Amino acid sequence: MIVLKSEAEIQKIRAAGKLAAEVGEMLKQRIAAGVTTADLDRWADAMIRDAGGYPSFKGYRGFPASICTSVNEVVVHGIPGPRVIREGDIVSVDLGARLMGYHGDTAFTVAVGEVPEEVRLLMEVTQRALERGIAQAVPGHRVSDISHAVEAEVAPHGFGIVRDFVGHAVGRSLHEEPQVPNYGEPGQGPRLRRGMVLAIEPMINLGTESVRVLKDGWTVVTLDGKPSVHFEHTVAVDDPPRRLTVPGDGDG
Repeated sequence: MIVLKSEAEIQKIRAAGKLAAEVGEMLKQRIAAGVTTADLDRWADAMIRDAGGYPSFKGYRGFPASICTSVNEVVVHGIPGPRVIREGDIVSVDLGARLMGYHGDTAFTVAVGEVPEEVRLLMEVTQRALERGIAQAVPGHRVSDISHAVEAEVAPHGFGIVRDFVGHAVGRSLHEEPQVPNYGEPGQGPRLRRGMVLAIEPMINLGTESVRVLKDGWTVVTLDGKPSVHFEHTVAVDDPPRRLTVPGDGDG
């Protein structure tokens, strides 16, 4: 069932999204060679709680940490731990904050030092794909118009579009209907309406789209071991669409 939000509810999601975004900005400044992924988790958890929030991922379906830290070939759901970040790594952080009963969900990828040009291009294309997807989140369009816009940006570069994991609506629950794939023909799926709030999140691989889940039951890696990139915003359907996971006082 698709849950439409009132403007008051959207503002609560915006508050949660702002917190998540500000935590993300803090982490971007601290991700560096020599830092562990557990360090990132500890810093994020403290900042969210100090602001009166709760980390959305902590305990979600048994997830053991407050954020997901996915390095290099890890696509999503990497569990923070003793892994030391090194020069040449790319680090994806997926994080959510719950505030006043509502969630904001965001993700980003950063490069640590110099990375190959093909990895830089992968990051740039994934960011552009997110922007193109967000631009389609207007009333009257359909969910797959977002999906097709993402795919249209990525496909000419030959990168792998992850199909096993997709975006979703967000609100009182971290994951709500509808799902928002990053591929597909336009004009399909539920019609977009004001009051819908979507987490749009392209997950794009340098090589194959195929992935597998490690024995921990969480960590998703590329099947060919090549790097993966992940960017995400929580967006309110409107004309124009409103990003709810940006720092500061206004919608991005």
